[in-house]
Amino acid sequence: MAASSRTAVGWVRTALSIWRSSRGSAARGPCSAPPSRCCHERGSALDYFLRVAKPGYRPAHPAPAVALHRDKQALLVAHPPNMPENSRILRVVILGAPNSGKSTLSNQLLGRKVFPVSKKVHTTRCQALGVITEEEAQVVLLDTPGLISPAKQKRHNLEQSLLKDPWKSMEDADLVVVLVDVSDKWTRGQLNHQVLKCLSQFPQVPSILVMNKVDCLKQKSVLLELSAALTEGIVGGKELRVKQTFSVSKTQKAPAESDPEASKGLSERVGWPHFQEIFMLSALSQEDVETLKQYLLTQAQPGPWEFHSEVLTSQTPQEICANIIWEKLLEHLPQEVPYSVHQETRLWEEGPSGKLVILQDLLVPKESHLRILIGPSGQLISQLAHEATEDLRNVFLCDVQLSLSVKLRR
Repeated sequence: MAASSRTAVGWVRTALSIWRSSRGSAARGPCSAPPSRCCHERGSALDYFLRVAKPGYRPAHPAPAVALHRDKQALLVAHPPNMPENSRILRVVILGAPNSGKSTLSNQLLGRKVFPVSKKVHTTRCQALGVITEEEAQVVLLDTPGLISPAKQKRHNLEQSLLKDPWKSMEDADLVVVLVDVSDKWTRGQLNHQVLKCLSQFPQVPSILVMNKVDCLKQKSVLLELSAALTEGIVGGKELRVKQTFSVSKTQKAPAESDPEASKGLSERVGWPHFQEIFMLSALSQEDVETLKQYLLTQAQPGPWEFHSEVLTSQTPQEICANIIWEKLLEHLPQEVPYSVHQETRLWEEGPSGKLVILQDLLVPKESHLRILIGPSGQLISQLAHEATEDLRNVFLCDVQLSLSVKLRR
């Protein structure tokens, strides 16, 4: 088994060398950073995954804490940026199908848990769910609640604005990161339709492809075939010329969700031919993610920072808490139940010892939903509170006591 895996990696190495020799320096793309800091000098994430080149990994800078109280956090966010003379800025949108690993990747880029699934729709300018600041570069991760198809919106009776929010984020973006879960054989063979629609609406915004969860693949040779499909054989404006010297099974297509807009020109497309780069990584591997992070930092262009270097997110503490709990509801409850839950915070205070005490009510419309959410002997609601507490401690860097109560909404 080990020998077979090494052989597969060797095949991909050979194919990549053929492609890179034909691609030349054009693959590097724009980079305003000095050559000594450019991530390509250390090798791409793909090189690192295949062990073709040394990654030059550096530990991430410690991420700052989020203020416990709304007023303090608002004051910090509004504080004038302490930017250097040669400041650079990059605004990034991360797009991906549900469960592609967007939140995990975002949190790894930030250094710790902050970026939960966003439930709220912001009617003002895009919110910064994450801010990465290193030296003279600042990368702002823009708020994208997720790509929701019209069919899903109708089924769960969601707000219409959820369908438009990703487009709003794209209006402010300098770079789009498209995330694909290559461990899911049903969806990995083609880009999500809503992702393609978003990219097609904004073809002028540069984009990169990040193939996630590559560590879950037993046959690494399938990555080459997926790369060709998801990029339509073109990366950085150059043809992906790879002679296939081995046989791999065709990826399977997922059953298509009914979407009346799918027939409007995008239904036959499976990939996007305008990606500048391809990265292959596991979002659970910090070294792999650090390589991607350094790439983003080097893509930052001259311009004023948006935030002070001590800002990790522009979310309020209450929004972070609500979204973390919402994320747990999505993870542990049947599809229709989380969308019916209404959250109300009854208590938010800091105790004498510095412990943050939070009491939140989860209001549901049906008795059946109440029983599901509580679980046998209260086990499920206790598990949700425990997991959310751990995440909140990681965000605020202090002790947190979270209590959740489930009630019928009258």
